[in-house]
Amino acid sequence: MRTLIFILIAAAVAAGCTVGPVYQKPKVSLEKNFAELSGNANTNPPPADWWKTFHDPELEKLINEAGRENYDLQIATLRVREARYQRNIMAGNLLPTVDANAGYLRAYGSKNVNLPIGGGDPPDPPGMDANDDAFENELSVLGKGGLPGVWSDLYQMGFDATWEIDVFGGIRRRVEAANEQMQAAVESRRNMAITLSAEVARDYMELRGTQERLDIARKNLSDQKIILQVTKSMRTNGLASDLEVTQAAAEVATTSATVPPLEATSRRLIHALSILLAREPTALASELEMVKPLPVTPPEIPVGLPSQLLERRPDIREAERQIAAATANIGVAEADLFPKFALTGGSAGIDSSQPGSLFSLNSRYFLISPTITWRIFDAGRIANNIKLQKAGKEEAVLQYRSTILTALQEVEDALVMTATDQARRADLIEALNQSRQSLALSRQQYEHGLSNFLNVLDAERAVFSAEDNLTQSDESISTDMVALYKSLGGGW
Repeated sequence: MRTLIFILIAAAVAAGCTVGPVYQKPKVSLEKNFAELSGNANTNPPPADWWKTFHDPELEKLINEAGRENYDLQIATLRVREARYQRNIMAGNLLPTVDANAGYLRAYGSKNVNLPIGGGDPPDPPGMDANDDAFENELSVLGKGGLPGVWSDLYQMGFDATWEIDVFGGIRRRVEAANEQMQAAVESRRNMAITLSAEVARDYMELRGTQERLDIARKNLSDQKIILQVTKSMRTNGLASDLEVTQAAAEVATTSATVPPLEATSRRLIHALSILLAREPTALASELEMVKPLPVTPPEIPVGLPSQLLERRPDIREAERQIAAATANIGVAEADLFPKFALTGGSAGIDSSQPGSLFSLNSRYFLISPTITWRIFDAGRIANNIKLQKAGKEEAVLQYRSTILTALQEVEDALVMTATDQARRADLIEALNQSRQSLALSRQQYEHGLSNFLNVLDAERAVFSAEDNLTQSDESISTDMVALYKSLGGGW
């Protein structure tokens, strides 16, 4: 009992002692503003629900449903729960383990085993042959069944306890590491949610852009078929040549060939969106096949400040939590350098040979077995494990800094692409306007015999190409906006 009291006092004195370094968040120096900030971008903080800035109810519905149903996000949620349970398991090691037990023993000792101190023949149980005592006076060790020739009963109830007292904080460091891993799992799930919303939005933008391109191709194909019929009629009346007819037919075939790939891309994007919503590939076909325009991009782009990325980007926060976990693991390793104090055989209870006296005061028993263990030789395993954990922390710090640089690059790249595509769009609008004027003039001159049919075909081809390029530019601007919001940590 005195030993137990001594151990408890020592544990209380050392309760504030925890091995290993105390975690400190790495310091990072960042620029005040993003270098590529220009145009309609500003330093206001970006919205969390950035998809609402496109004012497209269909897009909002898809993202909300994906957040509820997506399988990858559900898996990430389960990993958070698993990490929380693991943390709770580690925390349980700080407290004693207590087992309740009860039992009954019925034993009979071999009569061929005699007590070393000799003695008379114990009473035989009913039915036992009283003359069967040839070896009862021989000296030998006590047999496994109890007293020789004796039936015995034992009724027992009690508790067994084991407890490793966390004097130097090794268990607390394990709990700390598990807690940081749980926080990292939370940030990983948040990152998954951001990636999912961006993936849904990107596929949706590409779908609407593809549908617009498909609509443009079909309209141009319809106009070109009309021109082909008019050209054939003019040839019948001697106003057009066979060359002009074949040229018109070739233009129809060329435009017609652009339709099937666009249709295939449209169906593929519907399949991708359906899978992101945890549905069968064609589940959204009836809902999304109807052609709708691309969502309108917001007039201003709030991007915030580089320093805000450290708080907004879940992947950066996850990397920082990994450093904290690696720091705690150093303490776990260093705890093996010190002795361990434990109660490995503590038990208490009652036992008796008669059930009637089982609960009497005289039936109680106690057993306390405190132990101290201290590894004095392990061929350098503990020292190398400490070095291993320190190297792991250094790796986590480098990974953290690398994640920050990657995040900054993604934002700068997205800003460049957004500004470039918006500037390019203005030129494409001008090119489309000029191409339409050229087509009108070429048709007018051809009808009056002032120009050949080839000029009309070239003008039609230019208009179709300009319309298609402008639609692709609008699609690129929309997907650039999605990429920018994702790189800023939007959706957290």
